[in-house]
Amino acid sequence: MNESSVGKRSSRREFLGGAAVAAAGLIVVPRRILGGEGQAAPSSTLNVAKIGVGGMGGGDLNAVVGCGANIVALCDVDENTLNGAAKRFPKAKTYFDFRKMFDEMEKEIDAAVVSTADVSHAVASMWAVKRNKHCYTQKPLTRTVKEARLLTEAARKHGVATQMGNQGHSGGGLPATAEYLRAGAIGTVTEAHTWSDRPKGWWPQGVAAPTYSDPVPKHLHWDLWLGPMPERPFIASWRDGQFKGKHVYHPHNWRGWWDFGAGAMGDMACHNMDPAFWCLDLGAPTSVKATCSEFNHVIFPTWSVIEWEFPAKGDRPAVKLFWHDGGKQPPRPEELEKDRRMDSNGCMFVGDKGKMMGGGWAGFCRIVPEAKMKEFPAPPKTLPRSPHGHYKDWVEAAKGAKVVPGSNFEYSGPMTEAILLGNVALWYPGEKLLWDAEKLAFTNKPEANKLLHYECRKGWEL
Repeated sequence: MNESSVGKRSSRREFLGGAAVAAAGLIVVPRRILGGEGQAAPSSTLNVAKIGVGGMGGGDLNAVVGCGANIVALCDVDENTLNGAAKRFPKAKTYFDFRKMFDEMEKEIDAAVVSTADVSHAVASMWAVKRNKHCYTQKPLTRTVKEARLLTEAARKHGVATQMGNQGHSGGGLPATAEYLRAGAIGTVTEAHTWSDRPKGWWPQGVAAPTYSDPVPKHLHWDLWLGPMPERPFIASWRDGQFKGKHVYHPHNWRGWWDFGAGAMGDMACHNMDPAFWCLDLGAPTSVKATCSEFNHVIFPTWSVIEWEFPAKGDRPAVKLFWHDGGKQPPRPEELEKDRRMDSNGCMFVGDKGKMMGGGWAGFCRIVPEAKMKEFPAPPKTLPRSPHGHYKDWVEAAKGAKVVPGSNFEYSGPMTEAILLGNVALWYPGEKLLWDAEKLAFTNKPEANKLLHYECRKGWEL
């Protein structure tokens, strides 16, 4: 290897290492997180309001309690779900409307954990942040691109501790992957692929919306479930077709609706794309292009393949990032052992000297084939790891400890913006949409900008 190539490799290593450290958010700790600038000093008690307690919300509730949070309020639009949680926390006050909860308990609440349907992520989180409450929000951080920008800016302004619920971000796989890339394990990376098996077998997509309606169940506060979206009739289940008997909106299957969820990307991209965003410090893309099955603009298509272009940054060259869902996957790597299956969810880095790939949930990506992985010397652990784990990092930061959660809104907000641009591209299949992140606008398709946000119902504004 000549001196010139050694220099380039060293510079690339320095970039990847520096980018990963910066993205981790664990080295430079803002004063506002450590109890300065009006924030309380470290405390042994964190009084938490839990917004959304069913499904993943129940898991989030258990997790923060296990990390030492004190639950003072529970909020859910489903009375059955709320009552179940209330039995476990009899001292917590219960609400159906988080707005009323904040109005009545603002002084008693230190922090909020938001685990609602995607449609209410932004508004519920914003109500917390603007009241100087620390905030943990499930992925995707928001349903629209503009919501992600506004929530990120609000969290920065109010100086609260934040974390998005892509739990694998704190598992150690990201820094380990970055260290291998930094060591030149697969050379220069110019391409990355991510994929998911969603929505197939998980929730309905790619079909026409039902035209009938059903009575609203007595235990469901439908108007509150709709949140910022316009009023519409409730539908309980699909009456015919391939999804006969499955819930239409509540619970869970809201994810496939444009107005309420963010499709397969909303469910899994914040996990599966995380390694690429973090390890390569991708930032904002300059373009996005999609191909997909038929899309009726009401319910997400059955499958999609989306491509983002990210400009060169520092010593890193430009990168193309791909997303595949609904059973689509990138071409099988020639390097992969013949008897080895590709995971149903994953991420793959493509370098000029090889490939690294791994499963979803931001797990460690390994060189393929495994024989090459074993031959490559394990690089030293030079990048920071999560001090406590995903949930406890946030709980401790909210209490005033000297740690910044790795998927704080400064990181997860811009990542969510980039991911959700892919959903907008679904409306214009085959067209390359040019993106100006600073202006928060598409420059060659002005009509696409209307899809970056929506008009909120009165009383639900951000």
